[in-house]
Amino acid sequence: MIRLYFHPTPNPAKVALLLEETGLPYEVVAIDTRKGDQHSAAFRAINPNGKVPAIVDTDGPGGQPVTVFDSTAILLYLAEKSGRFLGAPELRGELLSWLLFIASGLGPFSGQAVHFQRAAPEPVPYAINRFRSEAQRHYRVLDERLGGRDYFVGDDYTIVDISAWGWIDRAPFVLGGDDPLAPYPNLRRWFAAIDARPAAGRARRVGADHPFKQDVDDEARRALFPSNYPAAV
Repeated sequence: MIRLYFHPTPNPAKVALLLEETGLPYEVVAIDTRKGDQHSAAFRAINPNGKVPAIVDTDGPGGQPVTVFDSTAILLYLAEKSGRFLGAPELRGELLSWLLFIASGLGPFSGQAVHFQRAAPEPVPYAINRFRSEAQRHYRVLDERLGGRDYFVGDDYTIVDISAWGWIDRAPFVLGGDDPLAPYPNLRRWFAAIDARPAAGRARRVGADHPFKQDVDDEARRALFPSNYPAAV
């Protein structure tokens, strides 16, 4: 059994999609990040970085429990466990390259673009321009990659597509506008195809039965951005 520590944000969503695609049995453990659940001692024992997602595989190698944190590490672990969505062996280098491009580029720049446009206490034009422009550049790279192809790596649907889906789904928050994918027609076509998969529909419903905190009040800001509130000395 996989225990998925989950909040409905891009990185946990991609793990939910992979779990739905593989059919591996799993249960959801809600981590309400706006209430600060991620900072509890119990969760820090699973992920010392205090971020979601994380998983505990109660039936790891040799039947022993295994803990994995960081969404990219989790995608690789679960793909290897299931033997699916890793692409052709000869394209392993491409798969790793694009997977890490999303992990180190698309995700962080998208997240910072959202933060400075929507969560910062006051507008910082330089930061908004910097992070949104870099997010747009990453979108262009992905769009060019998808020219004349259905998936990012070879002819197969892989964890690269699953990873990218989690963030491209948030394009309205990252880029703004009524049709944020309009400048990226290949990416828009690709996203529509991935989003139409039955597993994507099921992944969207993960955690829907939990009343996650919606307000971004002072409690939520302190939980989400603790480094902005250094402890008194």
